[in-house]
Amino acid sequence: MKTNLFVATLSFFIVACGHAQTSQLFEIEAIASFDRPWAMAFLPDGRMLVTEKKGNLFIVTRDGQKSRPVGGVPAVDYGGQGGFGDVATHPDFRDNNRIYLSYAEAGAGGTRGAAVARATLQVTEQGGTLTDVEVIWRQYPKVSGRGHYGHRILFDAAGYLWISSGERQKFTPAQDMQSNLGKILRLNDDGSIPEDNPFVDYFSNEPLVDDEGVYGEIWSLGHRNTLGIAFDLDGQLWNIEMGPRGGDELNRIERGANYGYPLVSNGDHYDLRDIPDHDTRPDFDAPALWWTPVIAPASLITYRGTLFDGWSGNLLTAGLTSKAIVRIELSGDTARELARYDMGKRVRSVVEGPDGALWVLEDGNNGRLLRLTPKRE
Repeated sequence: MKTNLFVATLSFFIVACGHAQTSQLFEIEAIASFDRPWAMAFLPDGRMLVTEKKGNLFIVTRDGQKSRPVGGVPAVDYGGQGGFGDVATHPDFRDNNRIYLSYAEAGAGGTRGAAVARATLQVTEQGGTLTDVEVIWRQYPKVSGRGHYGHRILFDAAGYLWISSGERQKFTPAQDMQSNLGKILRLNDDGSIPEDNPFVDYFSNEPLVDDEGVYGEIWSLGHRNTLGIAFDLDGQLWNIEMGPRGGDELNRIERGANYGYPLVSNGDHYDLRDIPDHDTRPDFDAPALWWTPVIAPASLITYRGTLFDGWSGNLLTAGLTSKAIVRIELSGDTARELARYDMGKRVRSVVEGPDGALWVLEDGNNGRLLRLTPKRE
């Protein structure tokens, strides 16, 4: 079984110091609470959209007033790691009121898979409702089980939609070009495939029978369970994904690159069977940063504000088993962990607010929405 004494020792040191950093650094304000919250996104007027894993979507004010559940939300297949997932606003939301949602969807014969739908948000006095709901993407193929959906969604500056798709605990689909599992995908905002994607013509002479062209969606492959994607200040895409038994990864995502899972990993199988390390296969792209013991990353953002002095350009990831917010410094194609802030509970999501404050969702029942600002001296 792999070990990495330096990483393990460093992780222990940072965690041990983390509680003091939290109490000294943050003013923490509890805003509202939810039943298994998963994701949030800010609307232009400063209110937030918050998803609950069981299938609810709320509009929430910055002082904690929650709407009734938004109507018209797609039915979700709730259970295990599945349910309602991410939420994002269209880049032109002010003009079209369009939002995007990811969720687990039931299929035939007990199979399941992630889906992404777009809809128009009609705000009412009681909250809101979704109209013109349209599914624009689905995981292919649907498989059994309720793990590793991934399904984080993100728009870039050019208006392309990015989706992380987990390998659904099935291992081999991450290397299968006739599956969109274990991949990072790039689409137009209507779900169609951009003509300049790297694999558009990959199987031009061997089209799929059931889902022709799924390979055209693919931007990168060889991923396990990506639960965070973010663009840095230079427009470079990064992902953070859960490793198996060890080996959580932060990757600099390159066009058409293969990150090796399940053929390589800096972790091992849960039954202690070895997986070859990344350094045994230089033909695969290696992570810029990895963790053993794991941090169990759940989201990823680039901090762009100035409220936290010196943080601009750093990545922030939410940690589940680590119960922490982890701050990461980027330098070209390298990365290093700067600090780990102990939050005392599993952290599902971290988002930067319009004023540079951090908005944090705790995981689980009665997961709180917290607002974090710098400690006043």
